[in-house]
Amino acid sequence: MSKFTIPYQNIRNKDIAEVGGKNASLGEMISELYALGIRIPDGFATTAAAFRIFLEENHLLEPLKQQLNQLRTHDMGNLTEVGKNCRDLMAKGTFNEALKQDFLAAYRILGQGEAISVAVRSSATAEDLPTASFAGQHDSFLNIQGEKELLTAIHHCYISLFNDRAIKYRVDNGFDHMDVALSVGVQKMVRSDIGSAGVAFTIDPETGFENAIYITSAWGLGENVVQGAVNPDEFYAFKPAIEKGKKALIFKKMGAKEHKMVYAKEGERPVKNIRTSVLERQSYSLDPEEVEFLADWCYKIEKHYAMPMDVEWAKDGLSGEMFIVQARPETVHGEKEGVKVKEYSIRGKGKALVKGKAVGNAITSGRVCIVKSLADAHKVQMGDIIVADITNPDWNAMLKKAVSIVTNKGGRTSHASIVARELGIHAIVGTGNATEKLQDGQLITVSCAEGDEGIVYEGKLNWEVKELDFQALAPTKTQPMFILADPFRAFRLSFYPNEGVGLLRMEFIISNTIRIHPMALVKYDELPENNDKKAITAITQHYSDKKQYFTEKLSEHIAMVAAAFYPKDVIVRMSDFKTNEYAQLIGGRGFEPQEENPMLGFRGASRYYHELYREGFGLECEAMKIVRDDFGLDNVKLMIPFCRTVEEGRKVLETMKTYGLERGKNGLEVYVMAELPSNVILAEEFAAIFDGFSIGSNDLTQLTLGIDRDSEIVSDLFDENNGAVKSMLAQVIRKAKKANRKIGLCGQAPSDYPEFAQFLVEEGIDSISFNPDALLRGIENISKAEKINQNPK
Repeated sequence: MSKFTIPYQNIRNKDIAEVGGKNASLGEMISELYALGIRIPDGFATTAAAFRIFLEENHLLEPLKQQLNQLRTHDMGNLTEVGKNCRDLMAKGTFNEALKQDFLAAYRILGQGEAISVAVRSSATAEDLPTASFAGQHDSFLNIQGEKELLTAIHHCYISLFNDRAIKYRVDNGFDHMDVALSVGVQKMVRSDIGSAGVAFTIDPETGFENAIYITSAWGLGENVVQGAVNPDEFYAFKPAIEKGKKALIFKKMGAKEHKMVYAKEGERPVKNIRTSVLERQSYSLDPEEVEFLADWCYKIEKHYAMPMDVEWAKDGLSGEMFIVQARPETVHGEKEGVKVKEYSIRGKGKALVKGKAVGNAITSGRVCIVKSLADAHKVQMGDIIVADITNPDWNAMLKKAVSIVTNKGGRTSHASIVARELGIHAIVGTGNATEKLQDGQLITVSCAEGDEGIVYEGKLNWEVKELDFQALAPTKTQPMFILADPFRAFRLSFYPNEGVGLLRMEFIISNTIRIHPMALVKYDELPENNDKKAITAITQHYSDKKQYFTEKLSEHIAMVAAAFYPKDVIVRMSDFKTNEYAQLIGGRGFEPQEENPMLGFRGASRYYHELYREGFGLECEAMKIVRDDFGLDNVKLMIPFCRTVEEGRKVLETMKTYGLERGKNGLEVYVMAELPSNVILAEEFAAIFDGFSIGSNDLTQLTLGIDRDSEIVSDLFDENNGAVKSMLAQVIRKAKKANRKIGLCGQAPSDYPEFAQFLVEEGIDSISFNPDALLRGIENISKAEKINQNPK
């Protein structure tokens, strides 16, 4: 029985004091999760007792204390000197024979007598606790092979307990330096150097949204993803879909994956980075089935620990098997419970210099400080914006001076992203060229308040900050809902007080993400050989069936919103472009008629069953079928815009049925927009074939008053408060209620005009949908109206 090593199968979570957080977690998973089919590479841990013996027998305790007592903790001014002196002391230490023999005996048993390749990872006895975790404090070594090499790697792990960043971390978190010991995990290597690897969070790392599992992946060993040295593939899986046995992968985005870390040849360093092939860069590093498999494992791990988890995984390129190589508590969002939110918005726009993935939801400006290595630390001043290729754990002290971080490489699970979140600042990662485009001393504005994309602007721009206090809002009987267009705001907005999404604008996704006219994809083989076809070919290069490009992209973006608000209603309006807007899509001009007045022409319902667009509408239906049936997001309801006649409504419903969307089947509800006088006058008849109404106040106002809302000359006459408009609104609300159909309104007026909100509440409207920036003001207006309604003078 070894005194100084413990096999993973004999370790449990309770053993953190002896083997540290990483090793305790691996042992716990091997013993408790193996029965669930989760594979963890076998290994062993050296004990904290072994580390303490190393210190004692090498007479290091007092010299280390003396060095650390000299540390100027108020400003860390001599941290570099103290850290180096501590590491020099540790480097002179040697293992006694008992330690050596125990370490090597465990290695021989693990390899069954062979000198196998192992990962050697530090596991401090105070790290990876829910209240104390920081990215990359201590060192790890990959592809270590041979007994001499193993002992050297363990020694280097011991030395890393006195990395500058680790010393500072202990000071910041109130740990006594000499109370922390270092265990080392020795684990069989997974051949992900010829496979893929990455990081998964069982909670959205950006927003703390709990129903999503976020997975990043790249070719080769996972260190590149952890360090942020590559822009990885990204995947979102939906937890309730896992529970229901539905398709859990709801969204994916391909990363550049410029390099991969592989084993080096004998005589070189154990690992090296090489460029990926064109095929690797243009292919996902996990296939959909593997993502589903991995998401299921992550969900089981989270349920076992009963907390959000940060999981490192690896796929063996030889066997094709998946493994979990580390799991630790997620610490940024796991502890937060807030009712106040700061909302940032840019006033005007400047010149965009670089773009990347937004980490955080803030805006700041400052001086650019380009950092290439730790040697540049003296350049960094308080309030700077650090710009780098990637960040390094050794930089943690200088990163604390920054108000934002911008990197060329990395994803949302990279070191830069994790550190930014823990420091409470925002970052833009994966820009590709920030260090080339930006210059030292340049004044810039870094904005992460514009959705998924982060933008660096030239100069100092003006912005507005609002603090929203949700606690002050009382619940209302009239349901407040969102009007949404950008799916990447959905996770964050789901935390606002709301009852779902009353209007999700499909056309925004088509124009901003898909960009191609649906009929150009349906008729791809018949398109003339021109620039539009070349563009379509390039955009859809990964799809042999061009129609699949449309259905996949649309279903994924709708699914992000539906998942964010699940199980609350998300009402998706089928595409509502006008012909001149459809014509602007790539390949669109050949499929759209020219109209004198597109506002009143070939739009909405009339397109869906017409031969000119019917097959394009079929793609919209197929995407919605995927969302509801495959993903299990049955909270999605569909809405038909600009439906002029009841007969037209029947034609649309029949067309939907031919494409697999049957009203009433699988609980599908189909609403109609009430935006035409005919919808109001014949509301009873529309109610007989649709499940609800959504008032489009803009179109109803312009068609009631005969005003072109795009005309500046008569725009001052456009008024939802006009008596004729309010009469139409009152009629349709009363008729809908009489027919036992739900009815809501989407528009700006109830937030702008308290009296308009009061009118709607008095009429008994079920819901009012607001743009995100008007939601809280709208709720306040509803609340006041309901109080007046309950206590009339």
